[in-house]
Amino acid sequence: MTQALTFPAISAVGNIDAYIQSAKQFPILTQEEEFRLAMRFREEDDLEAARQLVLSHLRLVISVARGYLGYGLPHADLIQEGNIGLMKAVKRFDPTQGVRLVSFAIHWIKAEIHEYVLKNWRMVKVATTKAQRKLFFNLRSMKPGSEALTPTGIAAISEQLNVKPEEVAEMETRMSGHDIALEGSNHDEDAFAPIAYLQDKRSEPLRVLERRAADHLQGDGLQMALSALDERSRRIVEARWLADEPSTLHDLAAEFGVSAERIRQIESKAMQKMRGSLEPLVA
Repeated sequence: MTQALTFPAISAVGNIDAYIQSAKQFPILTQEEEFRLAMRFREEDDLEAARQLVLSHLRLVISVARGYLGYGLPHADLIQEGNIGLMKAVKRFDPTQGVRLVSFAIHWIKAEIHEYVLKNWRMVKVATTKAQRKLFFNLRSMKPGSEALTPTGIAAISEQLNVKPEEVAEMETRMSGHDIALEGSNHDEDAFAPIAYLQDKRSEPLRVLERRAADHLQGDGLQMALSALDERSRRIVEARWLADEPSTLHDLAAEFGVSAERIRQIESKAMQKMRGSLEPLVA
């Protein structure tokens, strides 16, 4: 899909400022429009529908990419990598799950930008393992201030992030000469600044949206909707949507001895049934 889709390229419009203005011209989709376009692409391989989904979320990529400018990499390159993540998200987006594309796409956008940063920033040589990558993206926000870490602070961070104390000390030393702007612009309220998601995984935009959705559904209505499901469907929904550590389709496929696609079908049918149960309560 990334080869078939086209959208305004920064080089085509002249400069980064012109690109940003161009991206803001595309309208934000309503939930109904987004659902309809996503279903057209999912069921009919309608590339024009996918293109509209991508275009309507270009401003999201710009906002996320802006948060990584402190790493000294070109904004245009960060946006380009984020756009690749956005297209991957559109390709995998299932509108029947009841989640908006914005919350689903943030994970893919950030994943592509993270990979680009790790490959190109001068710190990448020490960020090779998963734990070291976590250290790379979280060390600055975990420090109590601008002062150098004390041995006690180093020990606490190394234990929390599961890396060696010497790795924390080395990372801090290497990062000391390259300040990262964690605070966002006061003039861009809809931007996701790094301080909002590098501090703590619980503060990532995706996690925030997930918690809001979970809080909204908690209560008697949710229990009633779950009780209307058969035992297997209820287990799948709870494992996929309500658990602190959600199970993957493949995890549940192994548990029930069926294919991942079959789990997806059961989940989709169960979610539709639950929405039917909840509709009278939210009407």
